[in-house]
Amino acid sequence: MDTIFLMNNVWVVICTILVLLMQGGFILLEAGSVRMKNAGHIASKTVFTVGIVSIIFWAFGYGLIYGEGNAFIGLSNFFYGDATTMGKGLAGSTDFFFQLAFAAIAMTIAFGGFAERAKLSAYVIFAVLFSILIYPVVAHWIWGGGWLADHGKQDFAGSTVVHLTGAMAALAATIILKPRIGKYNKDGTSNEVTGHNQVFGALGVLILWIGWFGFNAGSTFGVADAFFGYVALNTQLAAGAGAIGAVLVVWTVTGKVDVPTTLNGTLAGLVAITASCAFVEPWAAILIGLVGGLIVFFSIRFFDKAKIDDPIFALSVHGVVGVWGTLSNGLFATPQLATVGQAGLFYGGGFTQLGVQTLGVVTSGLYAFVVAFIILKVMDKVMGGLRVSKEEEIVGLDLSEHGGYGYPENIPQSHDKSSA
Repeated sequence: MDTIFLMNNVWVVICTILVLLMQGGFILLEAGSVRMKNAGHIASKTVFTVGIVSIIFWAFGYGLIYGEGNAFIGLSNFFYGDATTMGKGLAGSTDFFFQLAFAAIAMTIAFGGFAERAKLSAYVIFAVLFSILIYPVVAHWIWGGGWLADHGKQDFAGSTVVHLTGAMAALAATIILKPRIGKYNKDGTSNEVTGHNQVFGALGVLILWIGWFGFNAGSTFGVADAFFGYVALNTQLAAGAGAIGAVLVVWTVTGKVDVPTTLNGTLAGLVAITASCAFVEPWAAILIGLVGGLIVFFSIRFFDKAKIDDPIFALSVHGVVGVWGTLSNGLFATPQLATVGQAGLFYGGGFTQLGVQTLGVVTSGLYAFVVAFIILKVMDKVMGGLRVSKEEEIVGLDLSEHGGYGYPENIPQSHDKSSA
């Protein structure tokens, strides 16, 4: 068996494990960003929805993306079971494993719009439908040989496919579920509902940062030319620039450097470079990440003023910055690195690639939002509401949905007086 073939498969499996480890980063980040009474719920739903996505992706998702079909959807390879191990590229099962991990990340991003107020049953049902009707369709259009791929849409590791798709579903959920109790006052002013553990959040971001090298560098699918090192370099530079950009803007505007903005800026740099990490030069990666860090600060404020309650900041970090990251290819993609599509505006490519990127953002984002909104609206009617009752929300989803607290030692316990 060819050594390079073996090494390529080992590399991609390792990267898949890194991408799955990102779920641990999301658990810490999201749990730290919500109140203590909902922390166990956040952790639990993340784990079991990864399980749901795994089964649905095996049964339908992979085939809908990569199966033989048409420009809009794949129609074969359902209930995936390719045991082939010989070949010049990746083994089928290796590729399947890698693609499944990406689908699970998109689902976790979408659930940011559910945080602290949705019924557990809503997570279960939407995880199934998102994994069949939303994510695979967008992924097929861009990565599965669909109509956007035919146009030369550049999205190396998923600023659109994963991040924007998940964020638009989160936007639909946030609108339907409405703000958390106490978030907005009658006069329209906003109250800060702070998360309970910023250290958890910081550790979560660091785990996500590390996992992102599997996300981006793993998307090279091989080790032969060591190009994954270049992709990793651009990823690291953009992440650092995103953190710097966020710190500079929040310090300038408020005179303080709050922890959540720093963390969101770092993630913004990572999201922004995800689409372009293999197509741009390092200086451009820094600029792309820096702009992402600036954008996320103003985007968070915009949604708050619009009374769109986004506890995890998924709409800004993954949605708005995902748009910027995708469009940046149309500006900075170089002729040498643009193995898909054309060079960007600043490298003599004119507006062609920027137009393709814009088309991809608009159609993919609109599709994800509209379908998610319809699904959630129907679920809301059929289920008698997606949201827990006022009493359940006040007591917290740990107790109301799971029967126990994530931090049980902090909850007063009744004791049998006879044992005193």
